[in-house]
Amino acid sequence: MISVSNVSMRYGAKILFEEVSVTFVAGRRYGLTGPNGAGKSTFMKVLTGELDAQKGNVVRPKKLGVLRQDQFAFDAYRVIDTVIMGNKPLWAALEERDTIYSKAELTDDDGMRLGELEGIVGEEDGYTAESDAAILLQGLDIPDELHERKMGELQGGQKVRVLLAQALFGKPQALLLDEPTNHLDLDSIHWLQDFLLNYEGTLITISHDRHFLNSVTTHTADIDYQTIITYSGGYDDMVMAKTQIRSRLESQNEQREKKIAQLNEFIARFAAGTRSSQVTSRKKEVERLQTTDLARSNIQRPYLRFDLIRPSGKTALEFEGVTKSYGDLKVIPGFGANIQRGDKIALMGRNGQGKTTLLKSLLTESPEYAEKDFALDAGTIKWGHEAQVGYFPQDHTGVIEHGLTVSDWLHQWDPKVTKEEIRGILGQMLFRGEEGLKPTSALSGGEAARLLFCKLMLQKPNILIFDEPTNHLDLESINALNISLQKYEGTVLLVTHDHDLIDEVATRIWHFENGAIEDFKGPYEEYVTASSGAKTS
Repeated sequence: MISVSNVSMRYGAKILFEEVSVTFVAGRRYGLTGPNGAGKSTFMKVLTGELDAQKGNVVRPKKLGVLRQDQFAFDAYRVIDTVIMGNKPLWAALEERDTIYSKAELTDDDGMRLGELEGIVGEEDGYTAESDAAILLQGLDIPDELHERKMGELQGGQKVRVLLAQALFGKPQALLLDEPTNHLDLDSIHWLQDFLLNYEGTLITISHDRHFLNSVTTHTADIDYQTIITYSGGYDDMVMAKTQIRSRLESQNEQREKKIAQLNEFIARFAAGTRSSQVTSRKKEVERLQTTDLARSNIQRPYLRFDLIRPSGKTALEFEGVTKSYGDLKVIPGFGANIQRGDKIALMGRNGQGKTTLLKSLLTESPEYAEKDFALDAGTIKWGHEAQVGYFPQDHTGVIEHGLTVSDWLHQWDPKVTKEEIRGILGQMLFRGEEGLKPTSALSGGEAARLLFCKLMLQKPNILIFDEPTNHLDLESINALNISLQKYEGTVLLVTHDHDLIDEVATRIWHFENGAIEDFKGPYEEYVTASSGAKTS
């Protein structure tokens, strides 16, 4: 159990939350939600003890599993040791034991201490620690051959998965996970979901993955209105309950305001007359009914809509024999497909299987988006009649030119559009007022993503290619993207690990595995059923 009493945090004039008291009960799994800037990560740091609350106190269990955000802190350590460090008492005992054993001669006190340390190692399951850590790493797609490597030799996404294994190791009484699904592929996310569903301690997680929250959490702690309100159920349950409560309060306020207007009308008519006692009683009634302004929610919802200037031909894209290797590693194995107008294709598979490489291969025949030093080994690619491509790359670096304002950068993609129309599109993606004058060099990852969406809305292409578009988006933006792609009448190629996006948008699946690409013509639900049937037969 984790208990928070009268905790307050503010930065200057901005109040994140004030006088918050909440108890996170053992056996329950909480999603910590709220709009960007509401204070989710700050509150998580208060819970872990990384930050001291400006007021109030936190009671936490002795064994706490925390997903650490510093990817470089363990670069000098073996991968397997980094995981075992998640159990602090065990790791301290192992280090002290090794130090004593390294002495040339052992004293009687050393022998006594070794006995105590062996007791700690036994209590903390230290004799199976390496095999337990290996099982966690395997579930998170860190192969055995990397377990003895140094953390500094791993890629960023691999490091995140090792740090996740560290948080899960040692049977902590509470788990605090800030964005645990970042950099995980769908198979790893499903493995993590299954692990957490069987976890018996207290779980608190921040995530922008709606399906993950709905699948894993039993309760939702929502940061909004400068406080934290706990709801039963997952993310969708919270949104529904919050909307109903808000609607009821607004309705009650509206009824009170009507009543007050009627009473004030009576007071105005008879204030100077003979009905002074009735006027006085109505004035008292007005004071009693006086409405208070409802606190404003911090939630900002973007509005995404992808239109077409004109549709493409019936065949949007056809290609055959597309082959791409990096040295001896063949990534795309001579793949071909025919894409019809309106197809919405999700590219799925573990990280590093070639999804981004295939998109780059297809874009070699699209002059605006072809990567300068990227060339196919073999294959032919033919875009259909009137095909107009819009591309959202996974790496935004260098895509948005510096030295311009947000508004000027967007305007250059269609100089005929008026400044009012530019302001309108920017406003839809939450660049409001003076934010259109913000320099492009100062954009955060989320702001850069939203500006790229603005460009696509302005250009109105009939083929959209997205490579991991949700990486820097909050839940509201991901939901807006999901709805817009469902309504979009053009063709979509989409690389994502977001379960709901795949499930609700895709009409066709390309699954990448072990150097092969399976082309399944049907939605994700049918693909899962077909795959399950193939495995059991």
